Amino acid sequence: MSETTSPVAKKARKSIDVCAPNDERVGRAARMMLSNPAYSVPQAIALQQRVRRLHSKLEKSASGVVADVKDVKPAAVVTATASKDFAPHIPLGLKACDFLTKSTDPFLAVQTCTDALDAAGFIKLSKRNPFAGVLKPGGSYYYTVNRSTLVAFTVGQKFKGGNGFKIIGGHTDSPHLKVKPISKRSGSGCVQLGVECYGGGLWHTWFDRDLGVSGRVFVRRTDPETGKEKVEQRMTAEERGALKINKEEHLSPILGTQGLLEAGAKAQLNQFDDDDWRKAQEPSLMKLIASELGIEVKQIANFELGLFDIQPASLGGIENEFLNSARLDNLATCFVALESILEYSKSEDLVNDDMISLIALFDHEEIGSQSTHGAGSPVMAEAVKRITSAFCDVVNVEAHSSAVRKSFVLSVDQAHAVHPNYASKHERTHGPKMNAGVVIKTNQNQRYATNGVTGFIAREIGRKSNTSLQEFVVRSDCPCGTTIGPIISSNTGIRTVDLGMPQLSMHSCREVMGIADLTYGLSVFRSFFKHFNEIDESLEG
Repeated sequence: MSETTSPVAKKARKSIDVCAPNDERVGRAARMMLSNPAYSVPQAIALQQRVRRLHSKLEKSASGVVADVKDVKPAAVVTATASKDFAPHIPLGLKACDFLTKSTDPFLAVQTCTDALDAAGFIKLSKRNPFAGVLKPGGSYYYTVNRSTLVAFTVGQKFKGGNGFKIIGGHTDSPHLKVKPISKRSGSGCVQLGVECYGGGLWHTWFDRDLGVSGRVFVRRTDPETGKEKVEQRMTAEERGALKINKEEHLSPILGTQGLLEAGAKAQLNQFDDDDWRKAQEPSLMKLIASELGIEVKQIANFELGLFDIQPASLGGIENEFLNSARLDNLATCFVALESILEYSKSEDLVNDDMISLIALFDHEEIGSQSTHGAGSPVMAEAVKRITSAFCDVVNVEAHSSAVRKSFVLSVDQAHAVHPNYASKHERTHGPKMNAGVVIKTNQNQRYATNGVTGFIAREIGRKSNTSLQEFVVRSDCPCGTTIGPIISSNTGIRTVDLGMPQLSMHSCREVMGIADLTYGLSVFRSFFKHFNEIDESLEG
């Protein structure tokens, strides 16, 4: 489905006809934007909203003349004039909007990252093949695990086996609704989807939302040369479905009316032969997937799908100081980590760098990290061991142990900002504010990995970049969540500090954070890659 003929674009075009019939300049410019492939569906939505605002101006204008055509902006966001305080943060905020809107699930989040890494010249590695002979000083590389966990790194020009790693860790998953293995479900004349709650979401915030389906689909294909059947993985995102009305009974989305879909269902079942898995799926969903991927229904071998809110990420607030989006926890971290490694890979600082700069973005944090590709898996320890070994002439156990002791992890997960209506929920002297800087998280029961040494290093990193850091400690009468930090530090022995950018409405279907904190986060990550070694060497003992 092309963007220029999408339902969203058609809706926007229809809105233009209704809203701006008396101003041909606005209507003409808007249609040109909608027919231009450079403008995405989220931009079409933003354009529709912009035209409505222009129409409102038209009604209020005594002369009947609205703002010039140049006022029709295709931005994913800007609805008000930013003050000088926030204007410098707008470009990064807009870039984050695009990243967040594309990354509707862990698979597509990783794909969005790898697309950017490919464009920047990073080399994709095969996990099944040795890294020795492939990795070079000054080189940039990445690999994925399960296509939902990403490891990307840049090698310092002076790196040798046994030197340390500067690691930024985050996670790609967020609470959402997952389609069950048997997706078929119906009731009261409606066709629905069977779904399961993933993670600890605030599920009441999913009511009355327009939802899409996205994830991974396994497709059967026949190799034209050998005639053998192969199964490939494809990513898909569909802007369909609507959530009407708790976990088991009230969170099944409605796809359509049962009577209208019966004929299609029967036709589909006739072509399924003896495939029991396909028979258990909702036919209209299978047809939709096949249409989106340009394949036949009988080629669909399996899928991993979840639901997402189709509303695109946007900037808001009186001065555009807020970023509103789904999945800020923790894709905001993934975005900033990606930006930092892309930037550092082209930096002149690599010339004198004798360490590995690495980002590791894990799946399954929201459900405990215990999987083959979560933070509790061998992925992190294996990355350090394999990269170290690739730069050693012989197997060297001491080199790996030395690398671990010289390494450091920034475990970065979104932090709870103080909400003015619920300020009593925070410890009174440890309440992070939005647009006020990255947060250091501390918990003496080791729910966070921060300790005296790692907290000091984090503050020094902030000081080197002239970036203030905030402090967070949970109230003594409240339970404390945890992160990938304690898991990585205990599994690998690498020193770790827990950080996060502050936000509101965590685990809601739609969340909010300050755009300045994206800039502050990027500044801290830059400083970490650039200054960590000198800070670490300044410590005694």
